[in-house]
Amino acid sequence: MRGERTWAKLAQILLTFALVIASASKMPCQQSSSTAIPTSALPSPSLFTGPVAPGSSGATSESTDPAINPLTLDEALRLANLQSSAYQQAAFNERIAAEDVKQAQSAFLPRVGAPLGYLYTSPAVGLLPGEPRAPSFIANNAVSEYQGYLNVAGDIDIVGKLRATLEKNRALLAAAHAGTEVARRALAQAVVEAYYGLALASAQLRAAEQNLAATEEFERITSLLLNGGEVAPVDLTRAQLQTTARRDELEKGRANEVITAGALRVLLGYDFLQPIETTDLALATPADLEIQRLTAETISQRPEFAQLEAERRAAEQEVRIARAERLPSLSYSILGGFDTDSLKGPRLKAHSGISAAVGLNIPIFDWGASRSRERQARLRVQIAESQRTQALRGFAQQFYAAQAEAIAAVARVRLAGTGVALAQSNLDASITRYRAGEAQIIEVTDAQTALVAQKTALYQAIFDYQTALGRLRQAAGQ
Repeated sequence: MRGERTWAKLAQILLTFALVIASASKMPCQQSSSTAIPTSALPSPSLFTGPVAPGSSGATSESTDPAINPLTLDEALRLANLQSSAYQQAAFNERIAAEDVKQAQSAFLPRVGAPLGYLYTSPAVGLLPGEPRAPSFIANNAVSEYQGYLNVAGDIDIVGKLRATLEKNRALLAAAHAGTEVARRALAQAVVEAYYGLALASAQLRAAEQNLAATEEFERITSLLLNGGEVAPVDLTRAQLQTTARRDELEKGRANEVITAGALRVLLGYDFLQPIETTDLALATPADLEIQRLTAETISQRPEFAQLEAERRAAEQEVRIARAERLPSLSYSILGGFDTDSLKGPRLKAHSGISAAVGLNIPIFDWGASRSRERQARLRVQIAESQRTQALRGFAQQFYAAQAEAIAAVARVRLAGTGVALAQSNLDASITRYRAGEAQIIEVTDAQTALVAQKTALYQAIFDYQTALGRLRQAAGQ
């Protein structure tokens, strides 16, 4: 009777497996149309889905909450651009450089002011009777002197110093604009890596939950077989060890998802308690000709080269400015108003008029300061040229390195997809052989471990492809 009850339980378990397998085979699986990955390689419920032990895998991550709308990569990039970051700081620096251009343009225009003043000087002492009252200081004009002018003054750019200053500031504005684009692309790459990092962590966590459910179900089956006298106690011990390993993977996956989600929240400006979810990593498989469209000929279009070129032009203008400091400069000043000892009509009218002055300043000796500044500017030109040559080599190396990583990741995705399908088939066969008494439990546990490793390799390969593709686009100037 005991043997009959055992076989009845096994028949019930086999019926449950058959229903689970039939339902799993009917579930649609989404994958990219460009890269051939076997359907069984994509995330799917385990063949051993069954009751979950309390406190083991019952808790789910935030990324599996159906109420959370997945965040797309484009939306993540849009949100990141609005947050305080190096990109925002670069945009502020660009606006500062634009104000420098305005200031340089205003230097060509006359400066208008209205200087007003009152000067009192004590009367002279010991004047003869009948002499008009005079100030005690002979340099002053009257005891009470009132001054009111409208002044127009400026510099005449006879040596090109003002023009060189304007061109320098325009070049610095162009460099700041290119620097803003560099910062934007760097931020985009950081968002791509954080986004797919969270997608990878979520996929690994879901796989860990499925693997744990499978091992727990297998442990339950082994316990039933042990109670029926069909297997040795060591088989149950090995099944329990397998379950413990899967629980450890689940806890690590939960911690990793929390960490990667926090990194993405920082870039997007999310509160750390706000739920966040990315799209399924299995949908980010490589597309046809995605890598081939990116060529090394576009490396020169990177904004870093525009930035270096603008900095070189600015340094050349500094050479002109330093040289102009050793040449004569011409300035002018026009005054219109009054300088009188009384604000009464006749006196005020008598002392009102216009005064104009032109000044020519000829520098003679400045102890070599201007020549030193000119040498500094020439050295900056050489530095900019050297940096461009070095950057060209470095960016070419980045391009070919990212291209190699992306191509290798495509191959790894295909291999891992095939490996997942084979590992799943191997696990099914091992369980069938184990139930028939033709295999040891070690064969089943090895097959489970191989399936976990292949799924992990598939998710990691997709993540590596997306991050390498982002670096490849950045290296290609896109």
